[in-house]
Amino acid sequence: MVNLKRRDMKANRKNIRRNSFLQLAIGLAILVVINTIGSFAFYRLDLTADKRYTLAPTTRKMLKELDGVVYFKVYLEGEFPAGFKRLRNETREMLNQFRAYSKNIQFEFIDPTTGKDKTELDAIYMQLAQSGLNATDLQVKEESGTTRKIIFPGAIVSYRGKEMPMDLLLTQVGKPPAEVLNNSVQALEFGLTNVIRKLSVTEKPKIAFIEGHGELEPVYTASIEAALSEYYEIEHVWIDGQPSSLGFKAQNGAESSGSSISNKYKAIIIAKPDSAFARNELDKFIIDQFVMRGGKVLWLVDPVHAEMDSLRNKEQTVALVQDLNLDDMLFNYGVRLNSNLVVDMNALPIPVVIDPKGNQKLIPWLFYPLLVPTSNHPIVRNLSAIKTEFVSSIDTLDTPGITKTILLSTSRYSRVLNAPVMISLSFLYQEPEATQFNQPYQPVAVLLEGEFTSLFLNRVPAEITNSPEISFVGKSPKTAMIVVADGDIIKNQLQPGEIRPTPLPLGYDRYTGQQFGNKDFILNAMNYLCDDSGLLSVRSREVKLRALDASRVDAERLKWQLVNTIVPILLVLGFAFAHGYWRKKRYTRIY
Repeated sequence: MVNLKRRDMKANRKNIRRNSFLQLAIGLAILVVINTIGSFAFYRLDLTADKRYTLAPTTRKMLKELDGVVYFKVYLEGEFPAGFKRLRNETREMLNQFRAYSKNIQFEFIDPTTGKDKTELDAIYMQLAQSGLNATDLQVKEESGTTRKIIFPGAIVSYRGKEMPMDLLLTQVGKPPAEVLNNSVQALEFGLTNVIRKLSVTEKPKIAFIEGHGELEPVYTASIEAALSEYYEIEHVWIDGQPSSLGFKAQNGAESSGSSISNKYKAIIIAKPDSAFARNELDKFIIDQFVMRGGKVLWLVDPVHAEMDSLRNKEQTVALVQDLNLDDMLFNYGVRLNSNLVVDMNALPIPVVIDPKGNQKLIPWLFYPLLVPTSNHPIVRNLSAIKTEFVSSIDTLDTPGITKTILLSTSRYSRVLNAPVMISLSFLYQEPEATQFNQPYQPVAVLLEGEFTSLFLNRVPAEITNSPEISFVGKSPKTAMIVVADGDIIKNQLQPGEIRPTPLPLGYDRYTGQQFGNKDFILNAMNYLCDDSGLLSVRSREVKLRALDASRVDAERLKWQLVNTIVPILLVLGFAFAHGYWRKKRYTRIY
């Protein structure tokens, strides 16, 4: 009997040993198979609710097509407040995600202040500023008190001998710091992808500013042209009744169905015309046919003429309706520009002389509404407030096949004044009453998308029909246009100079010293209209800010400190005792 028990025990030990080796072999085999498959098939699993670790298809495609090293020098290292640490960590994580899809992504994080004296720091700050990075002045709390620290939350990106600055911290007027930092995190993928796109593009599409109808002079569009030139080749075109000015022209008596004749430009910008599109409507016809061939248009039109220059030498002026002969055209496409001015309590201040000594004070000017984007559309998502001058409202129409999206509206406290409007400086000295501003959220910028019908369908004028140069198209393919009822939204201010005025950055107001979102709005608008790859859709990415309740943190600090330190230890000890008891019970029965 004893020998039988010993043989059974030996057999059980052999079975246990054999099963253990078998389990080990199976585990190793599974690991080898998984690693082998992983070397051929790349896959990442994102279990976060907002998919913060999943790159957009457009981003992944661009990264896989890179044929050279893109190097990021990120100047966001050192001791920062918690919000900037989060921005730094999220930037590092995003770059690591980029590198997971492309070995051509390389980066380093630099603290430009380490081991530098004041002279060296000043030189480095000057160099970074000249490179195009914007400084941020921080107040850092320490045990000894509060110290001032200058940082450059940005990166210098290089690719194939070209360099470009990139700001990681957004500039957003009127938003709290926590929201700005969160929006900056949300914009990381778009910002990084956008700078790679600008550095790697080899052939730029062409866009044109239309001239000949009193549009803005180039000195007033210099800032936005410089920004747009990073994406596009820019030209100024005087249509003057010539179909070939926008690139399409029938050859050898082409038939009226010749829609295959292509446009020369991807998009055109009509920036604040002040005279009618007349000339037997040839200019309107040419623009219409540009749209019918898939062209994109950014309309920046003032339906009511009003200028601050009229108030320089007198107390009041009258804003009158401006006949541009565009109403029927825009009506046909799906919008109506109203003959009014919108005043808003959320307005840009202007300098006003308040005493005989010439002292000035900044007072909100109700005719200069500040538009705070609230839409989630990628054109305006996370943009700073946008400044306007003498803006009008827009109505959308029920046009078959056309989708309308309101991009910009006035605030809750706005009011409509129908033209003619008496504009007086006395408004500056009157305290506005909120009850009078009872026409909220007036649309001032609209995106139109779809298949447009020609304004000249079934009524082409004889002088156009008989022209051998024009091939008429009655309906467009899917295309888009943006209509803004303010021409000054694209106009940069000028800095007076000894020789000639210098253009200031678009959106910068030299009286308040604030940078508004006008440049980003125009850039996003043109990128959306011209971008076939869908890069701008990356702006729709949303990373939620899950901030702690500060009051509960202070009130329950000790409780949660104990929970976070003691509970994990108890869990580990409990698991250890349970595992030991289970082993003892199992192997005691065997032996």
